Amino acid sequence: MSKQLNPVTPENPIVLGKMGSTYGIRGWLRVFSSTEDAESIFEYLPWFIEQGGKWQAVELESWKRHNQDLIIKVKGVDDRDAANLLTNREIVVDSSQLPDLDDGDYYWKDLFGCQVVTTGGYELGKVIDMMETGSNDVMVVKANLKDAFGIKERLIPFLDGQVIKKVDLTAQVIEVDWDPGF
Repeated sequence: MSKQLNPVTPENPIVLGKMGSTYGIRGWLRVFSSTEDAESIFEYLPWFIEQGGKWQAVELESWKRHNQDLIIKVKGVDDRDAANLLTNREIVVDSSQLPDLDDGDYYWKDLFGCQVVTTGGYELGKVIDMMETGSNDVMVVKANLKDAFGIKERLIPFLDGQVIKKVDLTAQVIEVDWDPGF
């Protein structure tokens, strides 16, 4: 008996957001989007969540902006109790749905875990997070345990050319022009 592949399974899963707390009593939920423009998370359907170790497709009935929040109505989720079962679930899509990027542009997810090294060869640590500031993105780099400067975490601006000298996603190394004392 051959096992049929389930067509509703993300082959290359990528987290694009998270379902937040319930909203109201009719099954609406808040959504936290990690896409650059929050509303563009709705361009990458279908969504999947992991439930009991298996992927489950999520069908949206509706979504809207409410004050500063994005709220969604999932098909078949009609009350607060049902919505509660979805809170804090990561929203996953198949990364093949994402657009190809231009040279010098990177998805944040691809930078996580990269080793950050100065042009002089000093290992600053690994990228554990990215932050958006008004002017540019910033890498949050967790320093190595025995950092010579006693630093636990560094914030390094992701300025291509100025600070970021080379990104090698295959080797998972980002070369930076940065003072290790910072």
